[in-house]
Amino acid sequence: MVTDSLDTLGRTALTGVLAYVGLVLVLRASGKRTLASLNAFDLVVTVALGSTLATILLARDVSVAQGLVAVVTLVGLQYVVAWSSVRIRLLRQGVRSTPVALVVHGRYRSDAMAAERVTKSDVDQAVRREGRGSVASLAAVVLETDGSFSVIAGADDLSALDEVGGWSGSGR
Repeated sequence: MVTDSLDTLGRTALTGVLAYVGLVLVLRASGKRTLASLNAFDLVVTVALGSTLATILLARDVSVAQGLVAVVTLVGLQYVVAWSSVRIRLLRQGVRSTPVALVVHGRYRSDAMAAERVTKSDVDQAVRREGRGSVASLAAVVLETDGSFSVIAGADDLSALDEVGGWSGSGR
């Protein structure tokens, strides 16, 4: 029984080292975009990679080679989808959401907030986190594709908001 436990611990340690080295090499080869949390699709891939690594480490019936094939498959598919979505508009629309303006020119957009299931309290919290006390002086608060909020103070150039859903570049 003690020998069994030592064998299991030794296997886990060795598998962990091999899987870690393999994962680092695959991620290094695939580029920075692989673990970027730019949207929900990226988050799903990141979680799936973590789950795969845990399975490699703890499941006796999964070899390191099988696990690394799974990692390479996930990373490869993520690479293909990301590469293709840059080039194919229809795929990009299917994979990525559009950022949405929740506040425009100091006014809450209750229709957009309801559609995105965001409350006024959620928006206010994001505004406070940025050191602001009110939305009145803001150009916009944007719900980004990764679920984070961007708080945009009034500025001369607001061209970064051109592709944001619900943004109206015209004044107040």
